[in-house]
Amino acid sequence: MPVHEFRPGRLILGTAALALAALFAGDAAGTWPVAWYVVFPLLGGAFVLAAVASWIAYRVRRRAARRASSDSTGAPASSSGSQAMR
Repeated sequence: MPVHEFRPGRLILGTAALALAALFAGDAAGTWPVAWYVVFPLLGGAFVLAAVASWIAYRVRRRAARRASSDSTGAPASSSGSQAMR
């Protein structure tokens, strides 16, 4: 059982942030020159990719939840809610 569900948008955005950090760390160390405005297209593109990946993952989870809830072959609904406390 996974501890938490997989979030591909966060993975993409985190990877892009780490890549930017490595890029600017190399610039600070003098390994290669990087212009300051490089961050905008890279981070902007990462935000777009993360949004698309998150939307696709949301649709997949929602479709799986709908399929599971429409399945009426399982056990009946539980009566352990607050209405059954009397």
